[in-house]
Amino acid sequence: MVWTTAKSKGDKLRLLRNWLLGPHMLAFVPALALSAFWAAGELALVMVALGLPLLYLLAGTLREARALRTREVDAVTGLPTLERLEQDLSETLTVCSESSRKSALLYIQLEEFEALVQRYGQKAGDTLLERLGERFRAILREDDKVFWLGGARYAVLIAPVPHFELESALQLAARLQSAAEEPVSVDMQALFVSCGVGFCLSLRSPEPTACSILKATETALNEACRNAPSSIRAYSREMGETTVKREAMARDAFHALDNGEITPWFQPQISTDTGRVTGFEALARWHHPKRGTVTPAEFLPVLQDTGQLERLGEVVLYGALSALKAWDQTGFFVPCVSVNFSAEELRNPKLAEKLRWDLDRFDLPPERLTIEVLETIVAGSPEDAAARNLAALAKMGCRIDLDDFGTGHASITSIRRFAIERIKIDRSFITRVDKDQEQQRMVSAIQTMAERLGLETLAEGVETAGEHAMLGQLGCSHVQGYAIARPMPFEETLKWLQTHTASLGALPQIKGGLS
Repeated sequence: MVWTTAKSKGDKLRLLRNWLLGPHMLAFVPALALSAFWAAGELALVMVALGLPLLYLLAGTLREARALRTREVDAVTGLPTLERLEQDLSETLTVCSESSRKSALLYIQLEEFEALVQRYGQKAGDTLLERLGERFRAILREDDKVFWLGGARYAVLIAPVPHFELESALQLAARLQSAAEEPVSVDMQALFVSCGVGFCLSLRSPEPTACSILKATETALNEACRNAPSSIRAYSREMGETTVKREAMARDAFHALDNGEITPWFQPQISTDTGRVTGFEALARWHHPKRGTVTPAEFLPVLQDTGQLERLGEVVLYGALSALKAWDQTGFFVPCVSVNFSAEELRNPKLAEKLRWDLDRFDLPPERLTIEVLETIVAGSPEDAAARNLAALAKMGCRIDLDDFGTGHASITSIRRFAIERIKIDRSFITRVDKDQEQQRMVSAIQTMAERLGLETLAEGVETAGEHAMLGQLGCSHVQGYAIARPMPFEETLKWLQTHTASLGALPQIKGGLS
């Protein structure tokens, strides 16, 4: 019956091999050993008794190894996974070192894949992954290999060749990227993704080991993703050094958040009508014990990459509320303090509850805390967690400021939906507004829209007295920038408030009418 069901000669041979090497054959070992003794004596007996179990054990191990390699294939894409990549990469590097050939490893990261799955479903995402794997294999040579690494990421391993230089790798990366970004039709729906590509040539790897080239390729891909969308980056020694510095800064920043090196500094916001302080914006500043002042442009991306923005937000919020309480105790009334909230913080489902607890702890009403959000967040989906949190915070009584207005794509509907009370006009519209009529027209248009919607406006980045005066003429309610004061630590705000308040009292008063 076994032989009649076999469909080919190969199937019959495989079945015969499995039958002869199966564990049931161990039952015949005593009989075979006795036969060998009768035929050739004690030496044959010993060889059969020890050799046959060893042979079956080895055969089972080989079958287990074959089964293991079968399990190293992703069920969705049909592509080998990271375990196979590490093995094949080691073999490829060995061949390259022995034959003076060259290879390369490329990583391909799909961008916004999670958002696509949320919109179209996991089945559509799986189909997309499978189709892209097929496209990549169609582009490559027969000996090149494609791997699926999970997390919307592929790897491509180039088989050893006599010549494979940087230009060849860039051309191949561009072809793979183009293939990934062509639309994929799933259930009559065209799906689009973009992707970043990072690669490392075998000759540019810091060390000729699989671990080294894997890490180098990861570094190149991370650099590509930081310059998204659709960026391609090749690993270089300088990139590796930059990564080492970034990792060191990430470690330092982690400790800085705990030991008080990163603190909020405060920049005043004043009324263009009365000149009085209407609030302070809390801005994170880092004073490193060895490097001195580290700019936000340096450490904020590091904190974002390492997932520490929420922790930074906690530090700044605590410092801001502490400052409000301290200003009250010293007799200076500051109406509110503004705190920037990242997208990660705004997606925290317990954000509103947390802020209510923080305000209660400092015995402060919600209206004295202003939440600053980027225009890009407000322009997002009205159904996401950030949108729900903003609505809850506005209902609680917190003020909502729309930051960097004019640089994103927030609609008027979005502004009204999120109960925005004030829009901060981006400094790109403020620079030279006292001398540039085009800038004046832009600010005037924004001001008109705000007035019709019942919103206040705040111009940020005001650097000259001329800009300050022109913004007042154009009707802008509040101003903030170096022309008023630079960001300062809390201790300096007390002296600044005293000086500023005194200067307001010294302004000449106009009495009587015109004759």
